[in-house]
Amino acid sequence: MNHKYRQLFFSTLYLSAFTFGGGYVIITLLKQKFVDKLHWIDDDEMLDYVAIAQSSPGPIAVNGAIVVGYKLGGFPGILAAVAGAIIPPFVILTMISFFYDAFKDSFAIQALLKGMKSGVCAVILSVVFDMTSGIVQSHDFILCIVMVLAFIANYFLHTNVIFIILAVAVFGVIRTLLTERKGASK
Repeated sequence: MNHKYRQLFFSTLYLSAFTFGGGYVIITLLKQKFVDKLHWIDDDEMLDYVAIAQSSPGPIAVNGAIVVGYKLGGFPGILAAVAGAIIPPFVILTMISFFYDAFKDSFAIQALLKGMKSGVCAVILSVVFDMTSGIVQSHDFILCIVMVLAFIANYFLHTNVIFIILAVAVFGVIRTLLTERKGASK
């Protein structure tokens, strides 16, 4: 197996094995690994990949592994990254299902899960901060307004996220077409 595919597999395997709290948690760790440590992807690309992973159907951790794997190694990269991302939860959930009756009433397990919820909350806040600061640092006033409007629509107006994603996608396509048209006319 190629060194890059092996490193991709073991990186996603490690991240998936030690990530508790869902897909948003693994996105931060994917960024730390592939952007900050290995420098295989830059910040802007990672932000795009997170957006794709969030808007695609399915678990965000697997979607994140798919887009990162494709970027780094095409179809074999997808296979390596997805295999690494799904093996740990599969093994852990299989083991938990065998011992569910012993776990469900355990005080220690319940306390551990409550503590993990707090940690997950902190990691999700970190993801929100990183993504928001990236948009604010771009100094793109329109993106900042879109971000605030999307938050208001979801949090205060309880608009379905699907409609927000579709609206922002249409806005992005229109903005890109207008920008390209303006660039072509110069």
